[in-house]
Amino acid sequence: MKADFWQLSSDPAEKVVAMIAGRVLGEAERLLVVSEDAAQRAAISKALWDTNPENFLANGEADSVGAERQPVLLSAECKATNGASHVIFADGAWREPEGFARAFLLFSEATLDQARATWRSLDGAKDLERAFFRQDNGKWTKVA
Repeated sequence: MKADFWQLSSDPAEKVVAMIAGRVLGEAERLLVVSEDAAQRAAISKALWDTNPENFLANGEADSVGAERQPVLLSAECKATNGASHVIFADGAWREPEGFARAFLLFSEATLDQARATWRSLDGAKDLERAFFRQDNGKWTKVA
């Protein structure tokens, strides 16, 4: 599994989720976006619909009818009822991403210590490839 750590600086989580979601769906994969914050999930949903009006990113909440058909599923829990292969932890809190090919942890200054602890806890984990991304002048760069 790949575990990507994305340090938010100038772009909000919803914009970064929309960018990653576009790439994931472009690879014909499905995505689960996890956040315990309902307001954050609503902002992410709006960004997914509005980011590119010609090519909106369909999404829905996990407790909605037809959730299993959603290409992007928004949830408070790490359960991919839509068969997602990728998961984004948008609220900065790591959960055990069992069954996923790739996990993205978005973290800000407020959750930096938590992200560092998670990075260290994954050190030496079997079959895990970690990467760290930082935004410099608007461009995302892989640092480690």
